[in-house]
Amino acid sequence: MENITKILFDLLMMFAAAKIMGEIFERLKQPAVIGEILAGIILGPYVFGLIQPAHADTFHIYQVIAEIGVIILLFTIGLQTKIDQMMKVGGTSLFVATLGVILPFFFGYLYTLTTEHNTLESMFIGAAMVATSVGITARVLSDLGILDSRVARVILGAAVIDDILGLLVLAVVTGLGKGAISYVKLALIFFEVAGFVLFIILIGKRLIFRMAPRLNFLVSKNAHFTLALLFCLGFSVLASYIDLAAIVGAFMAGMILAELNLELNFSLKFESLYDFLVPFFFVVMGTQVDLSVFTKFNLIGSALILTAFAILGKLIGCGVGAFRLGWKEASLIGVGMVPRGEVGMIVASIGLGMGAISSNLYSIVIFMVVVTTLLTPPALAWMISSRRLGKRED
Repeated sequence: MENITKILFDLLMMFAAAKIMGEIFERLKQPAVIGEILAGIILGPYVFGLIQPAHADTFHIYQVIAEIGVIILLFTIGLQTKIDQMMKVGGTSLFVATLGVILPFFFGYLYTLTTEHNTLESMFIGAAMVATSVGITARVLSDLGILDSRVARVILGAAVIDDILGLLVLAVVTGLGKGAISYVKLALIFFEVAGFVLFIILIGKRLIFRMAPRLNFLVSKNAHFTLALLFCLGFSVLASYIDLAAIVGAFMAGMILAELNLELNFSLKFESLYDFLVPFFFVVMGTQVDLSVFTKFNLIGSALILTAFAILGKLIGCGVGAFRLGWKEASLIGVGMVPRGEVGMIVASIGLGMGAISSNLYSIVIFMVVVTTLLTPPALAWMISSRRLGKRED
């Protein structure tokens, strides 16, 4: 009973802090997500210490709630993104994602190698700089009301491809860390992911249109909401099963149901669930920010340089990939792909756990993650506001 009371009290604190800080930042004309991350930092071990990630017995529960929150976030984003719309920018998204993986990887790899670290350490740092945190950018695009724009579709498409490429890079680097690369595993990952995506594109849309007429025969209360939630969780499980991020499956499920969103109003039905669960993801992310990194003055120089390379890698790589859309949109896409978020933390923690990178390099990666995570939302909001990006750009 005591443990349940503590968990409920912690959830109350996290939710209240997220909403209060979100309100403050919205009043300052900034995305609420910044306030939610800062709420987590304030509650975390380096400020008030009210939420302790070190307490695995309770913190694991908060991580599960946070994961469900980001799944709901990407599902609702998917509901507003039709497959046909994504296909129109598919080539651009692929080019953006590919260059946005190659440049940051080599920037991180070469910089670490030239600062007297070994090849394996350099490859792990490069891998930590690869994947964009789609959750952060998607939330900002949603809050700014531009999910219908071409820029948003390119960013979301590129972020999904980015996640797939990042998975392959991580598989290679982890294999090297263990002494051998399993080409069979790499091929299996590729074919599983390709099959999953092709199923969504070729079969998913047809499947939902065939099911649509039968949905009117459901008499259960909130039957359509239940069906949508089953799609969301089902595709999340499937994506996770093939070692792809669960949020990619949720996003794909949302895209399938986007065809019926206008008719069945899924977005409205998920609004309350979104408002309740999504803030937990950003608060929990904030509690894991290690502020002690900023006190290690011997590392600050290296951390700043690596962070600059992380930002430039995405700005140049993704910007060049989207350059045919024009300078305005290309620069927005570059900025939108900058945040690393939880993805960089996961890669760094794997490297640290394997003994492939030192604690100092781990701290540098955390610094890079924190800075790119906090800088992107206000930068993106300012750029969109100043350039008056239209909601629909086809």
